[in-house]
Amino acid sequence: MSTTPTPTGQTRTRMPAIFAAQGAPQLIDHPRWTRELAAWGKALPRPRAILVISAHWEASPLAHGATTSPMPLLYDFGGFPERFYRLTYPAPGNPGLVDRITTLLGQAPAADPGRGLDHGAFIPLMLMYPGADIPVLQISIPTLDPSGLVDLGRRLAPLRDEGVLIFATGLLTHTFNIPDMSNPDAAPDPVLAHFDAWLGDALTRRDTGALLDYRKQAPGVRKALPTHEHFVPLFVALGAASDDDAVTFPHHGFWYGNSMRSVQFG
Repeated sequence: MSTTPTPTGQTRTRMPAIFAAQGAPQLIDHPRWTRELAAWGKALPRPRAILVISAHWEASPLAHGATTSPMPLLYDFGGFPERFYRLTYPAPGNPGLVDRITTLLGQAPAADPGRGLDHGAFIPLMLMYPGADIPVLQISIPTLDPSGLVDLGRRLAPLRDEGVLIFATGLLTHTFNIPDMSNPDAAPDPVLAHFDAWLGDALTRRDTGALLDYRKQAPGVRKALPTHEHFVPLFVALGAASDDDAVTFPHHGFWYGNSMRSVQFG
């Protein structure tokens, strides 16, 4: 990871842009994924702030959530044991980051001050940054169009040089049409495995054209992605990446048949 000078002449590590596989609330009970996400958080440079783009908030025009401290949570799931509704993640809010995003985008995001962090945000954050001591801001997915999200990522990219971790989160495949939902570690459907492998290759080669055209080029896309909101946050991280950023997969595998491939640029 590169460093950039600050106004005082010191250097600051450029933060990566990442896509974190977030699964579902019960991810916190799985020993492998909790271990690997925790290790990833420790391996990353410590961010000054975290900007989250979660699969679970679609709103146009672009909106930002709560900026209060501690951040409220949105328990946007149903049918789980009561203990999941008592999870806490009292991270500080970050109103200053709203001002910086306004400058970068040339207009202020719409404000939704009562909207807390959804489970697509707070579940992986709990595992990667358990201290809940880094200011967090969540923004919405303003479009499902990959090109528009790449453009958003490019406009947000300067935040990386300011200590902000661009933290997109979702799943690279998202289907509930799984033959064996009783075993989280069952072998994946070959169609989903093929789709995931295609993505891994395209990302490694930084074949942006193929990725943007994934609906036509990716094998098995209709089965892997009956809907696309979990996949497209990837394009914000991709847009925030520079040409010389290495692409790595901090953890990878399948959980309830879906890809748990996470992606790091830089």
